[in-house]
Amino acid sequence: MPLDLATLRPDTRQFLARRAQGEGLLIDGQWVASASGQTFATTDPATGTELGRIAAAGASDVDAAVGAARAAQAGWAATVPVERSRILWKIADLIEANIDELAELETLDQGKPLFVGRWAEIPGAVNQFRFFAGQAMTIEGNTIESSINYQPAGKQMRSWTTREAVGVVAAIVPWNSPLVLTAMKLAPALAAGCTLVLKPAEDTSLSALRLAELMMEAGLPAGVLNVVTGLGGETGAALASHKDVDKIAFTGSTATGRAVLDAAKTNFKRVTLELGGKSPSIIMPDADLAQAIPGVANAIYFNSGQVCIAGSRLYVHRSVHDEVVEGVAQYAKGLKLGHGLQADTQMGPVVSLRHAERVEGFLERARSQGATMLAGGERTGEAGTFITPTLVVDVKPDMEIVREEVFGPVLVAQAFDDVEEVIAAANDSEYGLAASVWTEGLSNAHRMSSAIKAGTVWINCHAMYDPALAIGGVKQSGWGRDSGKQAMDNYLEWKTVCAVV
Repeated sequence: MPLDLATLRPDTRQFLARRAQGEGLLIDGQWVASASGQTFATTDPATGTELGRIAAAGASDVDAAVGAARAAQAGWAATVPVERSRILWKIADLIEANIDELAELETLDQGKPLFVGRWAEIPGAVNQFRFFAGQAMTIEGNTIESSINYQPAGKQMRSWTTREAVGVVAAIVPWNSPLVLTAMKLAPALAAGCTLVLKPAEDTSLSALRLAELMMEAGLPAGVLNVVTGLGGETGAALASHKDVDKIAFTGSTATGRAVLDAAKTNFKRVTLELGGKSPSIIMPDADLAQAIPGVANAIYFNSGQVCIAGSRLYVHRSVHDEVVEGVAQYAKGLKLGHGLQADTQMGPVVSLRHAERVEGFLERARSQGATMLAGGERTGEAGTFITPTLVVDVKPDMEIVREEVFGPVLVAQAFDDVEEVIAAANDSEYGLAASVWTEGLSNAHRMSSAIKAGTVWINCHAMYDPALAIGGVKQSGWGRDSGKQAMDNYLEWKTVCAVV
């Protein structure tokens, strides 16, 4: 049954009328159509209902956006830190004031249950802007007592460092948690004095466009933020390879990350990459199972498994394996699937029919290799975009379903016997984004968090986020860190000054 757009919030309908009619590029403070006039559809993934049409930016639009960011960069970098801080804080206030509209847009565009955006992700975006509003006033260099001793007689050497904005940043963000992941790029870059061209994911552009409106309302000068919507192969590629972009901040798949790296070679852009994951959740024999079972289930079924740090590999000590697996299977079977705008929905669709078919392909191949689905394993829904929460057993370490990122509500479970075995299994992956260890033992907690090769290790929890905590991966899960004070390093260059005085 198609979505009845008349049932949406009035402000949501007004936004769709304003921005989903093809004039959705923000360039130098003005909203414009693409130079070609081309658009693409944005749809509700649960029903397939078209919500509107979004401008498809071409190379000339990208060039105009980058030019605007370049022209605005020196002025924005020269803005005193307290003023940049004030604007970032105002952006946070406006997001908070419009949180119900933004949450509805996220659900319409991405499919997630309304409560996920309203109570978790969009407050996370608010906190990103507030945290980096403070960081804007902490940028500092150092004075250095150097050992240079060949200055002219009667003179002294003075040396110091400063930190300066990198320049123009291309922020390319994914579709799984659009608003908070966009905030994780924009807030530190703006705090550092950079200007930006934002490329939202083609499947989920709506909340980014509404955020851009709010940022302009907050007083952000024209050209400091520019938004180019469009397809990754055209708009994203033109932006990533543009020779007047100084840095790329990308979150997405490892495969696309490789393409971004290749594009960055045009002028040796600085690059940070937050990429794929196949994160392990490990349940030790002494774990509090009443906490661990729903914990590892939420680690994979939250947001339909479309989370880069999703706990998609479950390792359970053999002594508690059957109890845990049965508990997770029952949890999965009890989840209520439905449209994200329905109040009782616990899990929505995946982002698109294309992605649902991709996930289904993983499941079909796993079955053909001998895997068993203890729960779920089906594609369903009127638009074919729901994947039932799935638990897979009878797998081997070399199977595709164990090794590759599915990016859906699909958990693979395996038993282990000792600590060294499970550490080796956890590290037997091309990825190294995150992990969780469930144990009441202090020694195991310390030992395993140190031995597991991952950017983040959680103990007795999973997916705990805070803007003060750095996020990122090792191995093929990326370079650099988002969030935390470390994120400012992405957008600042060191300059050394030596003076004979």
